[in-house]
Parts: sequence; structure tokens; C-alpha cells
Amino acid sequence: MYAREIAAARSTRRWDAVCAGLTVFGMDFVNETVNGWILCLTQRSALWTAPGKTALRTMVGWNIEIMFMFALSGLVFFHTLSPDPEARILGVRDRWFWAVAYSAFCVAVELVLNAGGLLVWEYPFWGRSFGGVWLIFLLGYFHFYVATILVLRMKSARSRAITIGSIYGVATGMNVIGMGVLGWRY
Repeated sequence: MYAREIAAARSTRRWDAVCAGLTVFGMDFVNETVNGWILCLTQRSALWTAPGKTALRTMVGWNIEIMFMFALSGLVFFHTLSPDPEARILGVRDRWFWAVAYSAFCVAVELVLNAGGLLVWEYPFWGRSFGGVWLIFLLGYFHFYVATILVLRMKSARSRAITIGSIYGVATGMNVIGMGVLGWRY
């Protein structure tokens, strides 16, 4: 999918889809890194863990299946948006409507996965309670799409590249410190 988007971007010079995909995935990389830090700092548990069989577990709450899902999620989000940034759905700007809709969908999927024992929440404030669902919505997903909206609003390719690079830089830096310097395994 990325190869197709990159090929299209080379001919149109519109890198929006690639930027959207990289932004959502990068934001999830930051989230999963913070989740690993929570595990190591509390010596109890991460906010969420992904137990069970997987082809590859990369972090306590991240596996290859989740990684592919978020790598594609930004592309799907981008292709859902109207080409008109002023377009509205139910009176709400199209981009914000879809950010809320996709975040709510992700929370619904998490609730199903948790009910099936495929996603574990250790802390009572992070889960099925009213407040927990809002935390998952806001801190688990919504900010991924907000970041993507902000990146897509940027006019210059340089600004976009710096912003996306900074997202990955934060996650990478935290992992170098946590795993490389402090010797944590999450």
C-alpha cells in the first residue's frame, strides 16, 4: 500500500496519504513506548498488554498485527477525508468527524478484544468504566488523528517532515534510553 501511495505521490507531488500513514503509525509508536515505560516504572503492569499468540511481539502492548493495523490506519483515514478541507458531516468538519468516528471504532474494538481476553487492562482507571473509556478514546486514539489533521494542514513539506521525524525521534529516543541505557525490556 505504501509503495502504491509513494508511486502516486512521485507523479502528483502530493504526499498527503504517506504523511497521514506515517503520522498515525508514529503516534502509536510513541503510545506503545510510553506504555512500556509505565510497565518499567511501576514494576507492576503497563496500561494495556497484548497477551496470546502472535507472529512477533515487539513491546508489551504491541505486536506485528497491531503494527500493521496502525501502519494502514492512517492511509485509510486519509482516503476517507473529503478533498475539500471545508466539507462538513452533520455540521462538523469532515476531518474532525472522521477523527472522532475512527477513534470511537478503535475503542469499540478494544472493548471486544478485552472481553475476549486478547487485550488486558490492569488498572481500574483504564478500562470499561465511563472515565476509562474516555481515557482510551482520548489518549489511546484520538490524538493520533488530531496529529494527522495538524500534519495535513501544514503547507510545507519541510514542516511535515520535521514534525513526523520529531514524532519518531521522541519514540526512538525514549526506547534508546529505556532499553539501551536503563536495560529495560518491554
